Formats: sequence, C-alpha cells, structure tokens
Amino acid sequence: MSEADPEPQRTPRSETAPDLRPPRRVATDLPVRVSTIEPELDPLTGRPYFRASWERCENLSRGGAFIQTHELLDPGRRVLIELSLPDGERVEAIGRVAWTRRRLGETSEAPCCGVGVEFLGGASEQMGRLLDFVESDDDSGH
Repeated sequence: MSEADPEPQRTPRSETAPDLRPPRRVATDLPVRVSTIEPELDPLTGRPYFRASWERCENLSRGGAFIQTHELLDPGRRVLIELSLPDGERVEAIGRVAWTRRRLGETSEAPCCGVGVEFLGGASEQMGRLLDFVESDDDSGH
C-alpha cells in the first residue's frame, strides 16, 4: 500500500455481525387465545370454519412462544395469538406454527403436546410490551 492510498476504514465486528445468540426465552404460565387466520374445510359438510381456543403459554421470547395445546395445527399455519400478561395487559401478534410436539404421556423432560409459534408481526406498541415482559423477567420473578 503506497502512502497515497488511505488506510481502509475498519468497522468493529460488533457493529456489522448479526447477533447469533438465540433469543432470550423465559418460562411462563400465561393464558393465550390461539385463532386460525385461514379457514379450514369441515370434512363432513365442506363448509369453512376457523379454530379458536384458550390455551397456556409455557415459554416466551421476542421471536415466538411454545403453547401447550391438544389442538395441534400443522406447521406453516398462520395464527392470531392473544397473550394475557400478568399486569393485565394484552398482546396480540400474528404468528406461524413452526413445529408441533406430540406426546402420549407427560414426562418431566417433555411435559405435553403443543406448538411452537414464530411471531411474524404485530402492532409496534404491543410487540414492545412483549419485549419489555421478556427482558424484565429476571427483575420481576415471573
């Protein structure tokens, strides 16, 4: 490199590298309503219908949730998630079923059937409440 060539600017790695750590996940026991967004067809009548059920959210992160349910949905299904936080606030988010867990019996390692839901979006103030809840978990003892 000659003296006329300026030294290349180096950006610290922390400013350019994506955060590869998994999202912070907290254990919860929160009521959650799960509703399908696209209709299903009733196999007997051929009529469209939507599913909606109250379930329990077992763990939560800014990116998704594990929801205990026996109403298993296929991966890829889009759902509306309505979480009831301990302070009475409600958070709504659109999600996608990423995976399902099917268990015949409960064990300490794998407590129950359920679905892993990846959050796709929601109103910014509601997603902010969700992030605040997840990040403040250490302080509040949820």
